[in-house]
Amino acid sequence: MRAAGASASAPNISTRRRLASGLTQGAVLAAVAALLWLAATNAAENLGRLGVAGGFGFLARPAGFAISQRLIDYSESSTYLRALEVAVLNTLVLALVAIVGATILGFALGLMRRSSNWLLAALAAGYVELLRNLPLLLQLYFWYFAVLRALPAPRASLSLLGVVFLNVRGLILPRPMAAAGSGATLAALAAGIVLAAAAALWIRWRRALSGEAPAPRLLVAALLAVPPALAWAAAGPPLDWELPELRGFNFAGGVVVQPEFVAMAVALSLYSAAYIAEIVRAGIDAVPRGQVEAARSLGLRSSAINAKIVVPQALRVIVPPLGNEYLRLFRNTTLAAAIGYPDLTLIFAGTAVNQTAQPVEVMLIVCVSYLAINLAVSAGINAYNRRIARSYR
Repeated sequence: MRAAGASASAPNISTRRRLASGLTQGAVLAAVAALLWLAATNAAENLGRLGVAGGFGFLARPAGFAISQRLIDYSESSTYLRALEVAVLNTLVLALVAIVGATILGFALGLMRRSSNWLLAALAAGYVELLRNLPLLLQLYFWYFAVLRALPAPRASLSLLGVVFLNVRGLILPRPMAAAGSGATLAALAAGIVLAAAAALWIRWRRALSGEAPAPRLLVAALLAVPPALAWAAAGPPLDWELPELRGFNFAGGVVVQPEFVAMAVALSLYSAAYIAEIVRAGIDAVPRGQVEAARSLGLRSSAINAKIVVPQALRVIVPPLGNEYLRLFRNTTLAAAIGYPDLTLIFAGTAVNQTAQPVEVMLIVCVSYLAINLAVSAGINAYNRRIARSYR
């Protein structure tokens, strides 16, 4: 009877503990909510006392300032909301370009650090130690003032194949323009994607059912490439290119990439690549050496060993810290305001604050924007990390 009573009282104890834990958490949340409400009320009263208008109605007013680089239509008569869209797009493009450059260079440096070639390993180690120990802002100033501002004038531009030009005013690239065959090529590409997805599902089903299936990579690649190629051959090329041309003292046509963007993208890519290289090196070191030696005993080349054995297993260790580095790279884009690149920080945390005289609302928009971008990146990295973890269970 005593044992039965003891066992019966155990659920009651567990229930009381859960109830106490729930009440404690509820009290903490209520206290945090009350603190936030008090802070918001106090700020609203102080702003009202100073005669500062509150709310987010200013987003519908004309911004009244120009933005030098933009990916969508914008003019001085556009609203602050449109300026916010331009600023977010500029920040995203800068971050994505830097992420691609830093990832490619970082993986190459990480593999070089574990190369059997002493010179390659020493060069990679020297790069990592140099770039990691110099402040990013100093590197940004170097690329902007010492390199790009020292480039020649447009009439003496540095040229690549006569279609790409680099001068003190920026990087001038050919402008892609839709041609007559663009619609047919896009439709064929969409059809190829649908067919490739269906083929991948069929191959997975066939392999699960019988253990035999054709090579998925060749079939999927063919389905993705053949329909657009046939549409290109039938309807013509999907793109025309507007080439830049020197007229007078400047170039006409093409796409002009501002030197501020080039400097920030280069500085961010090179700086972040040093940290990514260390992440990749640590991931490679986590792969058991016995597997590499076994692959060498089978006569596999170093490139095949890295592609088939080392890198796939190292990704389990690489991906989580790599996501953190991407998040830090996004945060580092705020330094672009130091050289005048029109990103989210410069346009809203700088210009919009001065013109609207509503610092609380403007800074809240900036913080929420950065938070949303970083949470989206974190979610994507976590999803990819879970997929990799499942594949190795």
